[in-house]
Amino acid sequence: MKDSTMGLPEDHLIPLVDEGLGNSAYLVDLGDGRALAVDASRDLRALNAAAERRGLIVAYAADTHLHADFLSGAVQLGHDHGATILASAAGHRAFAHRGLAEGDEVDLGGLTLRALATPGHTDEHLSFLLLDGRAELGVFTGGSLIVNSAARTDLLGPERTEELARAQYRSLRRLTELPDSTAVWPTHGAGSFCSAPPGSERTTTIGAQKRANPLLAAPDEDTFVSQLTASLGSYPAYFDRLGEANRRGPALVTGTPLLTELSAGGVRALVADGGHVVDVRPAADYAAGHIPGSLSIPLRGQFATWLGWLLPDTAPLVFVTADGQDPGEIVRQAYKIGYERLAGRLDGGLPAWTAAGHPLASTAFVTADRTDSRPYVDVRQESEFATGHVPGAVNIELGGLARAAADAPEGAIVACGHGERAMTAASLLERAGHTDVAVLDGGPADYAAAHGEQLVRSPEGIRS
Repeated sequence: MKDSTMGLPEDHLIPLVDEGLGNSAYLVDLGDGRALAVDASRDLRALNAAAERRGLIVAYAADTHLHADFLSGAVQLGHDHGATILASAAGHRAFAHRGLAEGDEVDLGGLTLRALATPGHTDEHLSFLLLDGRAELGVFTGGSLIVNSAARTDLLGPERTEELARAQYRSLRRLTELPDSTAVWPTHGAGSFCSAPPGSERTTTIGAQKRANPLLAAPDEDTFVSQLTASLGSYPAYFDRLGEANRRGPALVTGTPLLTELSAGGVRALVADGGHVVDVRPAADYAAGHIPGSLSIPLRGQFATWLGWLLPDTAPLVFVTADGQDPGEIVRQAYKIGYERLAGRLDGGLPAWTAAGHPLASTAFVTADRTDSRPYVDVRQESEFATGHVPGAVNIELGGLARAAADAPEGAIVACGHGERAMTAASLLERAGHTDVAVLDGGPADYAAAHGEQLVRSPEGIRS
């Protein structure tokens, strides 16, 4: 495929970043019309497009672990491309795959993939070392070593967190025995709730991590465990379901699932039967008028995260869209996290709702100079809140707000970084019976500037 002394040509490794979930998949051009895919999600649009541009067939689909934040695309690649699925034998996956254990190697036809047991993020976690002869080109580290951190170890329950953190310590130490020049290709990156810290870098090297990763600077295992577990914030509720779903294997998707057009009467009947209305229009549109009791989740990169955090996957969902929004994007993001009970969308949008004689609700969406003396509820993550917040603000994370709605003060101004999450929060509070809720069109810096205040930084500082 190439001169073996040359290593992997730079353009033969194609990172495929899902900005919404904060993860990277990788497509490796093996140089002979075949490719290796690593940690591909069920949303295969970008991967298939990259393979098609190069005329590649995906011959191998490798998963580093039983993912909790997305459904794996490996089974679909096996069906669509005939890919051999490579995964940990210890994962006991219930579908055809080649189970690998420590030290097992796969001949890719000129390159070799070697399995390294790196438990911690999950029990059965593997890293995949890509070799050209004896030369270590790079290592796909999944949720083990990530840029300037390591992935969370609490996904199997609080009783396993410390045990897995200690396993993570040993796994990272093992990876640092690779040559400093070895490329590190993690799955989890900035924006992932699997504990990647903020930053723009998605890949790194072993040497760079030895110099920059604060966890690798820990003087001993106990300190490492303390630092890692102290950094663990909340994570989406759907994470607790997807590991087992990936072990069983996601159902194949044939064709492009479509959203059925539902009449206003059909929407009302669905809600009466336990369904949920999800309004995916921009926050300002929702504020101006919406179906009472609907949940605002604007359609953007983070749509899947909040859908999976705030709603069950067992109830039918109907969507309200704006003109120009792609219903297919709703479906693809929902399917990526295992949400398939998509009953449809309101045919004709809100005009059809009002034409049928049904009422609308509205939510105040105000700029910082028009917030008067309302209580301030900040729904950002605790780590974001710690970096700087409005004096006197109450921090209730959006993910936990439904359970804590009674703790939110009446007549509050609800805020996040820009307004999207805050509008979602306001819709949750309204569903819980709160009235006179307002949403800040902006963030804490805007509010502080308008009120002549300085943002407050929490004593514990930034948590990763």
